[in-house]
Formats: sequence, C-alpha cells, structure tokens
Amino acid sequence: MHLYSNIGLTKNEIIISNIMASIWLWSTSILFPLCMVTYGLHKKSLNHSGAIAGIVVGFLLTISGLRFMVSLLVFFIFASKATKFKSARKRKFEAEFKEGGQRNWIQVVSNGGPAAVLAILYLLEVGSIDVPINFSKTYSASWYALSVMAALASSCGDTFSSEIGSAVGSSDPVHILKLKRVPRGTNGGVSLYGTFSSIIGGGIVGLGFYITELVIFSSDNLLDSPKQWPVVCYGALAGVIGSLIDSILGASLQYSGKHKKYGFIVEYKGPDVEDISGREILNNHSVNLLSSFITGIIIPYIAANSWFLF
Repeated sequence: MHLYSNIGLTKNEIIISNIMASIWLWSTSILFPLCMVTYGLHKKSLNHSGAIAGIVVGFLLTISGLRFMVSLLVFFIFASKATKFKSARKRKFEAEFKEGGQRNWIQVVSNGGPAAVLAILYLLEVGSIDVPINFSKTYSASWYALSVMAALASSCGDTFSSEIGSAVGSSDPVHILKLKRVPRGTNGGVSLYGTFSSIIGGGIVGLGFYITELVIFSSDNLLDSPKQWPVVCYGALAGVIGSLIDSILGASLQYSGKHKKYGFIVEYKGPDVEDISGREILNNHSVNLLSSFITGIIIPYIAANSWFLF
C-alpha cells in the first residue's frame, strides 16, 4: 500500500502540514527567546549584551526541541530568583555584587553556552524533534537530550548552591580541598545548605524536562519507552555534580583572597588582599562553562548504565 494512503493524507496535505510545522517551529524559536529576554530586561536579570546572547542561546535550544526550551525557561526564571535571594546579605561579601544580578553576555554564554553546543549536536544527529529517552532503541537521541538537560541542570544547581547556600546558615562554608572553614563567597567553599540547594536547582530543570515530555508525547510513545520520570533524578544529580565540579575547579584553579580593608572576597592578588586559596588560572565564567560542559558529558553515561534500575 502507498505510504500516503497508510497515514490517510495526500501528498499535498503532507507538504502543507510540513510547511505549517516549519513555520510554527521557526516562529517559536524566534519569539520565545525575544519574550524571555524582554522579561529579563524588565526584571533587570539581563543587561543588553546578555539579552543579545540570550536570544542566540534561546534560539538554538528552542529549535532543537521543546524540552530544551522549557528547561532553559525553568533555569532562567528560577536562577534569576535565586540570584536575588537575600541580596542585601550577599552585598556585604561579594565585591562584584550587582543589584538584580544582571547577567552580561559572558555570563549567559558561560551558563547556557555548553547546553547550546550540545543542542546543536542533537540537532545535527536527530533533527528538530523530541524523542523519548530510550537508550536501547534511540541511544544517540537519548544521550544528547540528557546532555543538554544535564548542562542546564548543572548551571541551575551551581547557581542555587552559590546564591542560596552563601546567603543562609550561620556557619562559614568548608573549603572542598583544604577541609577548613573559609569566608563566605570563597571559591571552593561548600556547605550543607549549598549542596542541598544544588540538588533542588538541578531537579527543577529535570522536572521541567519531564513535564514537557508528558505534554508533547502520546501515551503510545511513552508506552513503548522506559519510564521517563527518572530524568528528574538525573537532573538533581547533575545539579550536585556540577556544583561539586565547579567547587573543585574554583578551589584549585581560581584565586580567592579577602580584601583587608573592605572584607570582600576578590579574585586578584594585591598588597591589600589576604590570600585564601587557588591560583590565577581560571575566572568564574570559565569555571562555570567547564563544569556545565563536563556535567553534560558525564550524566548521559551514568544514565545509560543505570536507567534500568528504575
């Protein structure tokens, strides 16, 4: 039997359907990032250079899949909220504190760039289509999909860890390598509050990814695939792993010092700066980028070898 009669559509109807789908995809990929950055500018979560970078990152993620679009939206909204959490307290120890946590293009790229690159690889391998996670049948699609989610979950988890963990609790964090207490804001400082926050931050992104699957996939799609809810667990895992990688890199390759006069934690050496830890090799942006990209590679391998446990 002819293909078109099998699906009940004529050739012209299929062509029209494909054209409409393409128009919808491109329109969404352009309008969604524009709406997102407009909101960010209004809420002072982005400056103008950050807005331009956000449009590019948002376009690449949206055109690659709806799950990536929603994951990015979840990260953007909740990370912005976390940045503004107890801002008055963070102002006291952050030398580069900005009211509203306005992100510039470098911050947008360092947090969203790895996910955008992985989304391009997904687009080249799979196309502009969402496919349920199923490592036994669609390994590449599942691997790249989880890598994008994990990169965003890592960035969100690290943001939650640094922004919430540093603003709550009465005790100073513990240096992840030196295992001694260091001032708040020190690169490589970890705490129970920060670790728990990173799990929540990553899990929120995984939850957004999972809910999107429930909306866009039919019951038949999900029936033929493994359970999809574990993606929330892998999102939470990405959040804490990304935060720990960030802390290790920050503790060893990123300099931290305390300004003797003002008490701020700074990333440069000087006569008025007391050494705490690290070396002047990486800055905060490069640490964020590396931790997000590394986590985006690690999590799919963990998931591929452990999904059966669920």
